[in-house]
Amino acid sequence: MAVLAIGGLFFRSKDPDGLSSWYRTHLGIGAGCAAADTGPAEEWSWKTQGGPVVFAPFKADSDYFAADKQYMLNLRVDDIDGMIEALTAAGIAVETRAEWDSAEIGKFARLHDPEGNAIELWQMPGG
Repeated sequence: MAVLAIGGLFFRSKDPDGLSSWYRTHLGIGAGCAAADTGPAEEWSWKTQGGPVVFAPFKADSDYFAADKQYMLNLRVDDIDGMIEALTAAGIAVETRAEWDSAEIGKFARLHDPEGNAIELWQMPGG
């Protein structure tokens, strides 16, 4: 008996419908979305490609993301530069730092959703 994968991510929102729409529009994720090569979208779920998922609790005083937030969402992407360009064109601030990137782990960028929740984009090496 073993856990196979994360089955969902649930979090509180001041405007669930608006926030869901923002995620679908700008990141292509959420109910009714499907990643490339996963088949047709389904009404209640987001179909994702398989691959690694980092599950890592951080110390309560970590400065890796905002101290007033309990989580940061990390999304694996296949074209981080294209994603940054599209988000920036939509008026969404995206931060990059050379020290976040490494040949062994990949490239990273950060942004925040309309409610201030941190989102980290991650392009794996060779992706």
